[in-house]
Amino acid sequence: MNIAVLGSGSWATAIVKILCENQEKLFWWVREENIKECVINNGHNPLFLSSCELKKEKIEISTDINTIINKSDILFCVIPSAFVEKSFENVEPSLLQDKKIVIATKGMIPNTNSIVSLFFKQKYNVSYSSQAVVSGPSHAEEIAMERLTFLTCGSENGELSQQIANLISCEYVCTVLSDDIEGIEYAGVLKNIYALAAGIAFGLGYGDNYIAVLISSAVKEMEAFLNAVNPKTRDIKHLVYLGDLLVTAYSQHSRNRTFGEMIGKGYSVFSAKVEMNMVAEGYYSVNGIYQLNKEIKVELPIVEAVYNILYNQHSAQKEFEHLKLR
Repeated sequence: MNIAVLGSGSWATAIVKILCENQEKLFWWVREENIKECVINNGHNPLFLSSCELKKEKIEISTDINTIINKSDILFCVIPSAFVEKSFENVEPSLLQDKKIVIATKGMIPNTNSIVSLFFKQKYNVSYSSQAVVSGPSHAEEIAMERLTFLTCGSENGELSQQIANLISCEYVCTVLSDDIEGIEYAGVLKNIYALAAGIAFGLGYGDNYIAVLISSAVKEMEAFLNAVNPKTRDIKHLVYLGDLLVTAYSQHSRNRTFGEMIGKGYSVFSAKVEMNMVAEGYYSVNGIYQLNKEIKVELPIVEAVYNILYNQHSAQKEFEHLKLR
């Protein structure tokens, strides 16, 4: 099987590193010409995760997404969700027929407020049986350092989830199987929002004691939302739900927590985005979940607080004072 990675950010670079452990040949689509040239010549991504050494002799890299898709059987989509629709705008649906798509990005499509797997299902007619999701408590920076990481491969197609697990299993990546593709994706969206909330709280001066209460409440919110949007037997304490939430909310590597800290310290959304020069998925995700929840009507006070701060320019201090009462 020919494998491709679509995306040029930190997590895409980490996925490339993992796949090169088991593959003799890997196709990689990036948008930026300078990334392409640096990977070919130096085996590094100069813009993201630049310290990560890549096996350049195994990689065929291109800035033409159609060329890469055409050569591949399995596509790892690691494009930030806010840019997935734009990246695929010139890709004909027929080109994705008979392809397997692995979602390794955690967010929602802004124009439709849908998770990425649902976007491919509705717009490109790629069934869930041809899709999988890879998620779990993982930071690209630790993958680059080959620190032990557990990832969950989820698909309605058990054969596909096992196939993906085989592709990414290596000395420093262990895999777990699941059939909860929608639940895993929504959990990945929500945990970024809750990490933003934790960052805002820290930026406002709240300590570990309160943030622990905040995250405990976030777990309850997440479980209620998942049960409403996709009723299914699942253990919220599993590493792909609770584990991913914890690592994103507490780690120094978390761009969502960092973004939240900046907001809590008084940065505007625009200033925080410019200074980070990276995509904090939670910024886009909170709008998607907020809009979707108008239909589902689950009580999500933390999501509402973050939405009001980021999109309605409410005072972070006042929102968290109100949140404490709830």
